[in-house]
Amino acid sequence: MSIIKVLEVMANSTKSWEDAAQNAITHASKTLHNIRSIWIEDQSAIVHNNKITEYRVSVKLSFEIDLTEKQ
Repeated sequence: MSIIKVLEVMANSTKSWEDAAQNAITHASKTLHNIRSIWIEDQSAIVHNNKITEYRVSVKLSFEIDLTEKQ
């Protein structure tokens, strides 16, 4: 049996929304293991001088809980 947990995180990028989503996974994976999926809940951007300067995403990451018993 597996247990899946969902965690909400926000991330940003100066390149694209896709890169912001990847940043969310990259940074979360430093402390989370077994990430299974990402759901983009919201996207936004910062505009400066009529140009997008920062892409932002709010995402839900699902990951499998490690049920290995520690001795």
